[in-house]
Amino acid sequence: MLSGELTYNTFASVYEQYTIIVGKVAEADETAAFLERFCRGRSALELGIGNGRVAVPLTERGVTVEGIDNSDNMLKILANRTDRIKAWKGNIADFNSVQRYRLVYCVYNTFMVLVTREEQIACLRSAAEALDEEGVLVIEVRVPAFDGFVSGQKTTTMFVDHENTFVHAEIHDPTTQNLIQTFLWFSGTSVRRIPERLRYVYHQELDTMAECVGLELLERWGDWKRGAFTDSSKRHVSVYRRTRLKC
Repeated sequence: MLSGELTYNTFASVYEQYTIIVGKVAEADETAAFLERFCRGRSALELGIGNGRVAVPLTERGVTVEGIDNSDNMLKILANRTDRIKAWKGNIADFNSVQRYRLVYCVYNTFMVLVTREEQIACLRSAAEALDEEGVLVIEVRVPAFDGFVSGQKTTTMFVDHENTFVHAEIHDPTTQNLIQTFLWFSGTSVRRIPERLRYVYHQELDTMAECVGLELLERWGDWKRGAFTDSSKRHVSVYRRTRLKC
């Protein structure tokens, strides 16, 4: 198994540059605006907080944000960026929190870094237990897409400009729903190689796993602007709440 901790420790020094190039930094304010409506004046917990790409603008909206991450390097970058966010090293698949939050959220495919169904269910269970009675869990997940795979393999040029080329090589293991991938970043005369293993999950399976831990789907969108989720959507933003008793 490829280590998520190793991957993001390696990626940390260039992560902000990467997210700027692919448009994720520009999207952070939209993400924060979406999340804020669930916890105005309350507290939130981010699973896989990284360098604070989303947590910092959410904090600026008056939300008290805390976070968990398994990368020491990412946590150091966050600490240097702001002293307003409490974050600690931990495994998002298995964590305990004495505090209860109005919002727990996991964005940008971080949930897929958990490479087994058991780990993903454990994460959902830990998140559910960290919610207060009115709290919600928000998860952003990529919709699986397998066009372009030949014999279970695919290589894609993700981005090209006058300075950078991003190449993505993937192997699909359908028995585990794993994508074993390597991200190659060519910049000038340097090449960065970042390996990763992800477990994809369809939205129907995510709903079933959530139900197993006492969560129910509240709403689902195709993006942070609350666009419709359709059969052509490339991702979904799903909002879950603790199960209500039905008469």
